[in-house]
Amino acid sequence: MPQVVRSRIRALHGPPPVAPLPHRARSLADREAVAVLHRAARVLLEALPELTDRLVEALREQEPAYRAAMEKEPAEIWQEVHHSLRHNVASLIQPREFREAAHRTSRWIGESRAEQGVPLDAVMHAFRMGGAMVWQDLVDDTARRHPEDTRLLVHVAADVWNFVDEHCAVVAEAYRQAERRLSWRRENQQRLMTSALLDGTARIADLPDAAAMLGLPVHGRYAVLAVAGARRAPHGTGRPPLDLAEGTPALWHSAGDVELAILPLGTAALEEDPRCEGEDGAAVPGSATSDGELRTLAAELTASPGTRVGVSSVVDGLASVGDARRLAETALKACPASGGTVLLDEHLPAALVVSSPGLGTALADRVLGPLDRLDPADRDVLIETLTAWLDSDGSAQRAGAKLYCHRNTVLNRLRRFEQLTGRCLTRPSDAVEVSLALAARRLLTG
Repeated sequence: MPQVVRSRIRALHGPPPVAPLPHRARSLADREAVAVLHRAARVLLEALPELTDRLVEALREQEPAYRAAMEKEPAEIWQEVHHSLRHNVASLIQPREFREAAHRTSRWIGESRAEQGVPLDAVMHAFRMGGAMVWQDLVDDTARRHPEDTRLLVHVAADVWNFVDEHCAVVAEAYRQAERRLSWRRENQQRLMTSALLDGTARIADLPDAAAMLGLPVHGRYAVLAVAGARRAPHGTGRPPLDLAEGTPALWHSAGDVELAILPLGTAALEEDPRCEGEDGAAVPGSATSDGELRTLAAELTASPGTRVGVSSVVDGLASVGDARRLAETALKACPASGGTVLLDEHLPAALVVSSPGLGTALADRVLGPLDRLDPADRDVLIETLTAWLDSDGSAQRAGAKLYCHRNTVLNRLRRFEQLTGRCLTRPSDAVEVSLALAARRLLTG
């Protein structure tokens, strides 16, 4: 008989059976075994505090995941173990009366351990350790008080261990359900916090908690991407709307038709640039290093055709992420309708135009309005020539090469434009107005 008992205990930590054994009719020996089991279980109930002490100590020694909880709240853990043992041992005697209460206790333990972050394997191990200790005490008490009845316990061994497996399944299911709730709650909190950062509504006092929750530095440097027109990933896949260079961290957030990404750029100081010096010769944080970072990032991202991407300037601190979001959306407005990537710092004139659409449209009408009286084809030739000339830094030679015409043709068209609009392209203020008007016409009126 001892070999039978010990072998069952050694098999304790193996996987539980897939399904309980089918119900079978009780033989006379079975009924006698049940009576022996009930008698031993009653003795166990009377010595429950001592059994609780032994199980708690065994958990402390054999299950490291429980050690921290025991050191922090020893009385609570003792009461929990005692409560579970009391209901489970009582269920062996009166299953109908105590089965549901025992299940409620097991579910509560599974949920509590999930909330505390105790691994499920550790919780299952603890329950099986308790089952092993209860079974061994049942056998030991019978062997000590009524040795002639020890052999009868073989007939109820399967029932006892099916009972242990049943409660392990209850614990595991409760644990997983709690884990899913916790995961949803955590993800929802992260979404809300990310939204608050991007909206600029996060409180300064909440920034340390937000940084810890999102894994971002409070005093880091940040940029924001605004992405529109990207092919959406299937719901729930968690895939971003475009691919960044490998190793580039990004925290994505959906804001209607626009996808936003917070890009942490680290906390290192910007490299000194000879173009960025103060009056005393000291280096001043300039845009050279930041621009280089963003240019590299923009060059390495991969987006589907037609995707429009706006990249903000670099901002300092998590509290400034809301400002970066507005800058990224401004850059997005400056993107061509056909798609592309616009770095705000490299398209500031266009950003000025789209930031005030009403003024931009008024400027375009005032400067370019006289061209609308021409035949559309003639008007488009003049605008195309003017755009090519500005893009060529005022070189008629290079503009002609782009347009496949002679430089004199370019100059003639530019003179005609000046005559029609009253603007002088060699006058800096007029050249600025014309450039902004062209940007407004392209971005605001198509």
